[in-house]
Amino acid sequence: MKRGHADLPLHYGTVPSWLAQRMSLLGGAITEAIISEYGHQAFLQRLSDPFWFQSLGCVLGMDWHSSGITTSVMNALKKAINKRSNELGIYICGGRGKASRQTPSELLAIAEKTGLNGDELVRNSRLSAKVDNTAVQDGFQLYLHSFIVTKNGDWAVIQQGMNPDERMARRYHWLSSSLQSFTEEPHTSVCGKNQGLILNLTDKLAAPTKKGIIDLTKESPDKIMREVSIILPKHHEVNADDVNMKRLGAALLLAHETNVSDVESLLLLEGTGPRTIQSLTLVSEVIHGTPSRFSDPARFSFAHGGKDGHPFPVPTRVYDETIEIFDKAIHQSKLGNKEQSEALKNLSRISQEIEKNFTPNNFFDDLIRHERNHSFEYGGKTVYGDAKRPEKSYRQLDLWD
Repeated sequence: MKRGHADLPLHYGTVPSWLAQRMSLLGGAITEAIISEYGHQAFLQRLSDPFWFQSLGCVLGMDWHSSGITTSVMNALKKAINKRSNELGIYICGGRGKASRQTPSELLAIAEKTGLNGDELVRNSRLSAKVDNTAVQDGFQLYLHSFIVTKNGDWAVIQQGMNPDERMARRYHWLSSSLQSFTEEPHTSVCGKNQGLILNLTDKLAAPTKKGIIDLTKESPDKIMREVSIILPKHHEVNADDVNMKRLGAALLLAHETNVSDVESLLLLEGTGPRTIQSLTLVSEVIHGTPSRFSDPARFSFAHGGKDGHPFPVPTRVYDETIEIFDKAIHQSKLGNKEQSEALKNLSRISQEIEKNFTPNNFFDDLIRHERNHSFEYGGKTVYGDAKRPEKSYRQLDLWD
């Protein structure tokens, strides 16, 4: 079972409306593509993988390592999915704060429409929250609870706790298909800063302690939570060390140095600019990539930047073109024409083929400088305003000339 810890610094503030709307549109398209291609269970499994979830947040334009990814991504998915739940066969309940307390009533309403066992779903929701708030006493108080359920009754839970004193958050992932017991190692992953010795009654090694508690003894658990090996750093900016340069370089090479019209399987994307191909390649990998491909979530921020300008402003025109292309591909696929959706799928495959023989050089700083210099051309935006034309002639600094 995957275990681990990842620093998730608390970020306050709201997502600007221009980004929230795009996140919902692209998040909905990605969800529909995954369900159509791989099924409902595959989508739940992806949600239960903290690295995939973080990668999804990055490709949607959120800051790559902050706690805000959780709230913003789940809000975007809930808005996109729930208005089409009957069609997609998946429902998202709960959310942050007051919304989390609506989960039981939302689940009962879904059960009434679908015939699922509402009482059991409510029990699962409440138990998962109780476990992470009470059985695991790690200094984090839950403030977000999202319960995702399919028409078949399979479910996943994503919830997050806050430690305001440490200005850190911890995210908890659950998946019903891998759950053996609510009280013994129920999580697929726990993401958060290692707090050292904690009270964790879900640890398999805490069985004697649980028995002692039931017997009203005062025996304390003496084992700590075992967590994952990957730590997301505290720094806000994206550094070269945060990214697998071989993977990123292959995607860039495909986008900027390959003539798309020379690649037979990508003919339907001809006319799409290199910058959009760059974004489409990274979004394609979020949909079709295997779990091992998401060990460096920061790489996916090179699809659509970040709202705070790290690694660069969000290129809204590229973002809109990405949404349009995926929406069109999904629509055509429903009509039986899968050529464009297959072309988009092949982007991630071809990028991986290029990666095998790609040797990265020191292009990271040049890449970020290039993106920032050209950001104004792509409708670049951050929470601070629109991207401006650089004072120095940006043509002299062009990475691809």
